[in-house]
Amino acid sequence: MTRPDHNAQAPRHQAIPPRWVRWLLTRLHPADTLEEVEGDLAELYTYWHERAGQSQATLRYVLNVVSVLPPFVRRRKQPQPDYEPISSLHPAMLRNYLKIAFRNLKMSPAYSAINIGGLAIGMAVAMLIGLWVYDELSFNTHFANYGRIAEVRHYATEPATGITRGTEASQIPLGTALKTRYGQHFRHILLGFWDGDYTLSVTEKKLTGRGKFIEGGVIDMLSLKMLKGTRTALNAPHSIILSRSMARAIFGDEDPIAKTLAIDNRMNVTVTGVYEDLPPNTNFSHIEFFAPWALWVSSNDWVKNVENDWGNSSFSVLVQLADHTTFESANAALADFYRKNLPKDLVQDATDYKIVLFLYPMQQWHLYSEFKDGLPAPGRLTFVWLFGIVGGFVLLLACINFMNLSTARSEKRAKEVGVRKAVGSRRSQLVNQFLSESFLVVCLAFAGSLLLVALSLSLFNELADKTLTFPWSNPYFWSISVVFLGTTALLAGLYPAFYLSSFQPVKVLKGSVRLGRMAALPRQVLVVVQFTVSVVLIIGVVVVYKQIQYAQNRPVGYDREGLLSIPMNDPHYKGQEEAIQRELLNTGLVVRVAYSSSPLTSVWNNMGGFNWRNKDPKAESDFSITQISHDFGAMAGWTFLAGRDFSKAFATDSSAVIINETAANYLNLKNRNRVAGAGGLPIGEYVTFDEGKKKRQIIGVIKDMVMRSPYEPVKRGMYFLDATYAGAARLNLRLDPKASPQEALAKIEAVLKKMVPSALFQYAFVDQDFAAKFSAEQRIGKLAAVFTVLAILISCLGLFGLASFMAEQRTKEIGVRKVLGATVLNLWSLLAKDFVMLVLIAFFVAAPIAWYFLDGWLQQYAYRTQLSWWVFALAGVGAVLITLLTVSFQAIKAALLNPVKSLRSE
Repeated sequence: MTRPDHNAQAPRHQAIPPRWVRWLLTRLHPADTLEEVEGDLAELYTYWHERAGQSQATLRYVLNVVSVLPPFVRRRKQPQPDYEPISSLHPAMLRNYLKIAFRNLKMSPAYSAINIGGLAIGMAVAMLIGLWVYDELSFNTHFANYGRIAEVRHYATEPATGITRGTEASQIPLGTALKTRYGQHFRHILLGFWDGDYTLSVTEKKLTGRGKFIEGGVIDMLSLKMLKGTRTALNAPHSIILSRSMARAIFGDEDPIAKTLAIDNRMNVTVTGVYEDLPPNTNFSHIEFFAPWALWVSSNDWVKNVENDWGNSSFSVLVQLADHTTFESANAALADFYRKNLPKDLVQDATDYKIVLFLYPMQQWHLYSEFKDGLPAPGRLTFVWLFGIVGGFVLLLACINFMNLSTARSEKRAKEVGVRKAVGSRRSQLVNQFLSESFLVVCLAFAGSLLLVALSLSLFNELADKTLTFPWSNPYFWSISVVFLGTTALLAGLYPAFYLSSFQPVKVLKGSVRLGRMAALPRQVLVVVQFTVSVVLIIGVVVVYKQIQYAQNRPVGYDREGLLSIPMNDPHYKGQEEAIQRELLNTGLVVRVAYSSSPLTSVWNNMGGFNWRNKDPKAESDFSITQISHDFGAMAGWTFLAGRDFSKAFATDSSAVIINETAANYLNLKNRNRVAGAGGLPIGEYVTFDEGKKKRQIIGVIKDMVMRSPYEPVKRGMYFLDATYAGAARLNLRLDPKASPQEALAKIEAVLKKMVPSALFQYAFVDQDFAAKFSAEQRIGKLAAVFTVLAILISCLGLFGLASFMAEQRTKEIGVRKVLGATVLNLWSLLAKDFVMLVLIAFFVAAPIAWYFLDGWLQQYAYRTQLSWWVFALAGVGAVLITLLTVSFQAIKAALLNPVKSLRSE
């Protein structure tokens, strides 16, 4: 082997031989002399590269490598040491790993704070979301019969349009037929009325309670825990069972059993049982009392009149399957229910509309709360998946920070790896060392996350409208936490551990390790992933907010401001409507008073069987019906498109009807009577119902009133004049805009107390009831905004750490550039441009992803906003600004550094 002349001038930079030849040498040369031979050949290659160029150097290097390989290449066995080596997992080694890990954390406090803080925030977010997801997935599982309870529903297909719609409203004869003909499939079949707010009174004490009238088997079906009374407590027609909290609210510490109270001052009942409050994550958690179905029937004449009426769907039916029955077999048995059980005159309609009865399992009530083509579809489940993914991504962002900062600092720890390997450390020991550091950081971060969760859980509950508690005593939680810690530590530390431990000691100690641009590629990819997630979240939050604002700003067809709605549950209101109206107007604080059968923010009655001129035989004939008093239109602030309002000057208005714009378009009746000012609207036309026995003339068409969901199309509606107040359920008031609401409420309460002393004064502002319709979307938007801010914060922590590393790494370069005349702006742009480029790449990746998922989310709303270009532009500009703000501190700090200090070592 020819050696170079050592008196010759040494090259300034060490040339690196071809990688494939070095790989061949390391694989085939005996291990005991490999380092010495490899070092000599590297020096020779550098000398030849300086004197003869790269081609000659490569050729000679290849020939020399071949010359040092034995004729029959095989690795020599490593000599066995005369001592027993300590395992890398020995307790002494593990203690050593932890000591070194603590020292490394103390040596770089800023780096450690970023790592631990970022991971703690990520874990806290993942933990909170995990608690929320668990609460959602465990909804209703409190009930022992959870997997066998269902609600009876049906769906029908409109022949003219092919549109399929479903409803949970059932008829009383339906429940009777299920019991008599299909009882073998069920353990319980319970008829009931919808839960509602009722006044409970004992002597002078009155309060509002949410209750449900249902048959007595509900105690067994819902496996209620009876604290007092028996499981037959609802068998008596005038009985009632109270929740623990309601019993305490009414009777205090007294024993409530056998005490009497009145429901709405018209149904006298005796307390026969007290049950434990149901958990918040159940569909019955808000129910504060159960009363017998028989009591509801006997107390309401209209219910008695429809006990055999298949045309009145005003009730609910709950069932519990028999032990030997499945939902599939029960649904199969009910497939032709209507054909077999309806009266003959209704069978043809059921056939034309393809009405199908089916069971809606309790397992789907919460998560499959939306309906598509009449059947359950994911509703809340979409948000469960969404937040689960968000939680996973936020945790991933925190792990990415750890990986980025660990690999970025690899050059600083390269010599440490070289020295450790030179003194005999095996790669497995180094891997365990770096994994132990990862595990230590994760444990510290986990402790920090527990503190963050404990401090923020109450605020999170308020945002999410939950009552989550931390499962300190739950062994499953801690078992999952251990797995979670190990997985996170492995995920966060695996790549840095194997990356750092792969350095070769000869090259490291000679300073020949040059990481170059390719070494930064993994970090750049991870930064792109971080900001892709962040940009998607930013776009999502803006779109959710935009959708809520779009629906809130939707024209509702009436003026909500200053409207008050008061329930008329007490029977003593009856007959005093005009006197109450007169007294309220005399206060001078109320400008309009009117009565209606439904509140302004809902419609409680739908009626079918309508006919009109030139009606398509296959067209749907059901309309939303609201019974109103004369002044309702003026009170609400109707806008007439044609015709007039109800008037006491026209006695014939008792057989008239006012319809909304949607109904007018659906009827498709032209102004045959040529009424002046009616245009093409059906003023003067008639609609008939009750098999043609009754008819009403259309005297007015109003703009649509949004009385149900603000996200859905307005239903076709009719307004009937109820001059006798027979259908009055709501007292509606418009307050004088100049009056103080507090003063007006006090006056109104005084009037009602004088007129109806037995009634409990309750009220609701219409604008607040309308705003409540956005509560679910607003909660989702607020939670998404919080998670987005935290995700951006974690990403910024990572950027800040990387910017600090890059500024430190390029200190001498910056010093040279300053000496040569570079300005602070030049140096700032030099350090910031790489990060801005990565964020721009992330934006172009995130934009189509966000568009795809958000467009699908918006499709569930019939009344929805559009995906505007400015939302994406705003997210992109925001991401770039956040990046610049994050990296600018370190960039400007490095640019302002005195070059004398940075170049002193040179």
